[in-house]
Amino acid sequence: MPVLDDLVRPGMRIAVADGTGTPRALFPDLSRLAAHHGDLRLVLGWMPHAEPTLDARPFADARTVMSGWGLRRPVEEGSVRSVPVRLSAVPSLLAGPLRPDLVLASLVRTPDGLRFGAEVSWMRGAVLAGVPVAAVVSRTAPHADAGPPLPEDAITVLGETDDAPREVAFSAPGDVDRRIAAHIARWVPEGARVQVGPGRLGAAVLDAIDVPVRVDSGLLPESIVDLDARGLLIEAFGAYMVGTKRLHDWAHGRPLLHPLEVTHDPSRLCSDEPSPLIAVNTAVEIDRAGQVNVEGTVAAVVGGIGGHPDYAAAGARSRTGLSIVAVASEHRGGSTLVETLSRPVTTASHDVDVVVTEHGSADLRGLDRSERAAALAELWPQACASSKTQ
Repeated sequence: MPVLDDLVRPGMRIAVADGTGTPRALFPDLSRLAAHHGDLRLVLGWMPHAEPTLDARPFADARTVMSGWGLRRPVEEGSVRSVPVRLSAVPSLLAGPLRPDLVLASLVRTPDGLRFGAEVSWMRGAVLAGVPVAAVVSRTAPHADAGPPLPEDAITVLGETDDAPREVAFSAPGDVDRRIAAHIARWVPEGARVQVGPGRLGAAVLDAIDVPVRVDSGLLPESIVDLDARGLLIEAFGAYMVGTKRLHDWAHGRPLLHPLEVTHDPSRLCSDEPSPLIAVNTAVEIDRAGQVNVEGTVAAVVGGIGGHPDYAAAGARSRTGLSIVAVASEHRGGSTLVETLSRPVTTASHDVDVVVTEHGSADLRGLDRSERAAALAELWPQACASSKTQ
């Protein structure tokens, strides 16, 4: 059986398939080869967990197109550079300036061939563009790839593994999350396509919805299992799955996952077909003009740009849809409404229709700048009271 050494050449740019099913079994050899060659370049996507056997330091260049939770330390230390790019533009970037010479991936074997498992993301596009793949085949990963079998002449299988996708568990929604979700649910019509993120607020939103909906999201969270159990899930559509084995077992055999070129296609998202898009995104902070930061604080990187601006822009353009940004009014004792954002703007204010906190909703559509600022102020009464006394 071939080994990774047979495929890696000096100066190569190597892209690692991202998500919870990233090919961890190949990381020790990849790190060893990087140290041996000294001139290899690395491209990473969304890494929800720190991967201790993948060492970015020996690479001549290491970049990520989505600095997820697992890459916070390498990004902060400077061993990985975070490229500011929205998810819809990642396929173009990987077809151009960051085109890889080799993709490392974890695949699943289905009765009619090899497919991706817990995520599809940008990887199928790279394969179809002719980039060769070095793969491990997981015997335990779910099969949720909606696409056809991958062309096997493009794939070199290096072995099989019992590695399942990493599980991602979140704490249960709290009182503030549920209050925010109750306000959001009032904006969701029956049959809508709903986009939510993973985590406590996303779970609270799907828990609060009491009409049948479609979940159309970059990341499919575990809470869709509960939505389905309540008979309210019409269909699910995404690029990644984020959850525990419960989600993976539910998803196995369902055609849920699609490439970014499909999931984040702006014309598809804002088309109102088969139903309007209700995009529900959160934020690290919002300024008084309604601009949104999701990348981090002054002190720490929180995440990457991801699909936030894609879904927000699409929701705002959906004729009968909405772009909602929801956030608790305080985080660790500090206001999430700020005078100046800690990081660059992730999503422009004109791509935000409605802002929701635990104090209610502010419909910003059709308002001028001063009216928008006043409407936002009502959702942060403590912050605004404090600013008046200073």
